[in-house]
Amino acid sequence: MTTGNPDFRTGFIAIIGRPNVGKSTLTNRMVGAKVSITSRKAQTTRHRIHGIHTSKDAQFIFVDTPGFQTEYGNALNRGMNKTVIDTLHSTDVVLFLLEGTRFDERDRKVLQLLPADLPVILVLNKLDLIKQKDSLLPFMATMNQLFKFAAIIPVSARNGEHLPQLLAEIRNFLPVSEPMFEADEITDKNERFLAAEIVREKIFRLSGEEVPYATSVAMEKFEQQGEFRRIYASILVDRDNQKAILIGHEGSKLKEIGTAARLDMERLFGGKVYLELWIKVKNGWADSERVLKQLGYD
Repeated sequence: MTTGNPDFRTGFIAIIGRPNVGKSTLTNRMVGAKVSITSRKAQTTRHRIHGIHTSKDAQFIFVDTPGFQTEYGNALNRGMNKTVIDTLHSTDVVLFLLEGTRFDERDRKVLQLLPADLPVILVLNKLDLIKQKDSLLPFMATMNQLFKFAAIIPVSARNGEHLPQLLAEIRNFLPVSEPMFEADEITDKNERFLAAEIVREKIFRLSGEEVPYATSVAMEKFEQQGEFRRIYASILVDRDNQKAILIGHEGSKLKEIGTAARLDMERLFGGKVYLELWIKVKNGWADSERVLKQLGYD
């Protein structure tokens, strides 16, 4: 794709922060579609997701990373942390997200990873939840003493407040280049990957606090005939009791997860979907390098 615009800019923007600061919500809002799953639970994102936004004078390739994990050290979390670190060294701009004016030891550990040789924009997300707006300026001044940020911008990813200003600021640091993707592309991930992520999102949203972290989703078969898709997926769990929880009384929980996932897939893919889910018990899957590789983790 060529634009004929000599000042057209294209680049990669890493979105990093501790779990649950709104990285995936920001990615989806920037792209204008759900390419990264979200939930109120922390550590929902496990993969590096590329979301693409193309304007008349720039193409922004957002890299939504997993929340940097400081509490657990299994193979899955070690791999996710490595993804965050690797991403920081392969992008043009870094967005460091905080939850409003909250800054604690978890954020400080992420701050220590920020590259000194790249423009880093501090994004104070969830502006809509900050009741005392006069606390913003003193907080911004304090953060500037901790790191030399290229800019500090308060936003609300949930309602889109100040996102045009954030895009304009990001563009200033992107290299002059023709776009890498077509104007209507919103992600580099295929439908098979997105379908598995949608199922996993529904597990996070519709099950208890602990169960989602012990699960993953493996796509067994993905068939497409015109606008109709047949999708078969298995949900991996650690233990039999987790399987029972996800099945629910007479299969009610699994049916609820499947129905919600199917409706989201139909909206995203623009066609009817037949979805079949079943559950497999695979003890210790999150600490098995071999299983994680089969599941497509970086």
